[in-house]
Amino acid sequence: MPGEIDARLEKLGITIPEAASPAANYIPYTITGNLVFVSGQVPFVDGKIQYQGKVGTDYSTEEAAECARVCALNILAQVKAACGGDLDRVQKCVKLGGFVNCVDGFSEQPKVINGASDLMVEVFEDKGRHARFAVGTNALPLNVAVEIDAVFEIS
Repeated sequence: MPGEIDARLEKLGITIPEAASPAANYIPYTITGNLVFVSGQVPFVDGKIQYQGKVGTDYSTEEAAECARVCALNILAQVKAACGGDLDRVQKCVKLGGFVNCVDGFSEQPKVINGASDLMVEVFEDKGRHARFAVGTNALPLNVAVEIDAVFEIS
């Protein structure tokens, strides 16, 4: 029987992908106490990297926000794995950390990372409201446009 979050996901038409395996010597998430720390997630879609390039030349702010949403879906996949498949165990999205691969002078990093923040609130409602940072950088792994990490409280 689907839980409350699964029912909300279905109603919103959101499908959580399978959790991706790490690409190097790290684990995709770690649990300490009641906190889940999710490693930085990049825009993998169906096992393939998407959104390679810089925001401000290759992608608009709006396109980059869609990229951030893809990263957030991958975060949810890791949290779901950490919760044994039960997203109803999520008590709070505590924090998101957003990195935007952008050109010099680009200053709309918060608008980009809103793509992830908005998804957390859609899925978890008030439990999805979180602290965060949104910073620009000159490069990210695999030349992706956005990478986001997260911290969640679970029961």
